[in-house]
Order: sequence, then C-alpha cells, then structure tokens
Amino acid sequence: MQTSNFELSRNAFGKLTLTTGEEVHEGVTPVRAFPIQTPNECIALVSTDGREVAWIERLEDVSLQVRDLVLNELAGREFVPEILQIIGVSSFSTPCTWTVATDRGETNFVLRVEEDIRRIGDSLLVTDNHGINFLIRQPTKLDKHGRKILDRFL
Repeated sequence: MQTSNFELSRNAFGKLTLTTGEEVHEGVTPVRAFPIQTPNECIALVSTDGREVAWIERLEDVSLQVRDLVLNELAGREFVPEILQIIGVSSFSTPCTWTVATDRGETNFVLRVEEDIRRIGDSLLVTDNHGINFLIRQPTKLDKHGRKILDRFL
C-alpha cells in the first residue's frame, strides 16, 4: 500500500485509526522493520490481528501529522537506552555488573554472557539479564576507558 493512500488519527480511546478509502482499521500499531539502522524508514502499520494494512517507506514522505502520530506511538512502545559512556564493570568475567551513563541517566545492569553483546551494522546491542536492550550507536566514539572495557568482552 502506498503511503499517500491513507489517513491516520487517534480515536476517542487514544488508539490509532487508519482509514483507507472506505476501510477503517482501529488500533493499528506501527512496527519498524529496521529500528536501529534505519529508524525512519520501512514502517509497517499492523492491524490488531497482525496483518499489515499500510506501509510507510520513509517518514519524511508522509504529512507532519501522520509522522507525529507514528513517532509518538513508537516512543511509547520502544525502550532502548543509548549507552554514552561505560563507567565500569564489576568483573571481566560474566556474569558481571556494568555501570553506564545512558541518554536516560546513569544505571547498572547485569551482563549474563558475552554473547549478549551483538553487532548490528556499526552499532552494538547489549542485552541485560532482564531482557532490556541497550544500544551503543558508535562504539569507536566511546572514551578510551569505555573502549578498553568493551574490547575485553568482544
């Protein structure tokens, strides 16, 4: 489905409503195909029964109203703090506790195994013992101390 052939709004209950011609889909959910590498491209709008009912190739191609609705809905569903600095680790063997500064503040988490650090393109995705994902967008931009710690686990 082309991006220009639908309207998107919120209903009285705060759910996204997609209208395509005569069809109305209540409670659609935006889903990013590539949330880390291209977060503003390839977004599906999925109905409550899991069917794709619309596709947004690029967010910049839709109206500002649709873009705001999609981004607000995604922000409420996605929680991936970005690690800005690795302050320290309790041990260089797993499991260990990491202390990091993120874009949402300083926190601690437990890294269970080294395999919980995964490469995604030029970025790293670190998963803690609770299943929360932390993103290191550009590992080479970390300070020397943080890169040294990270290298011990990679």
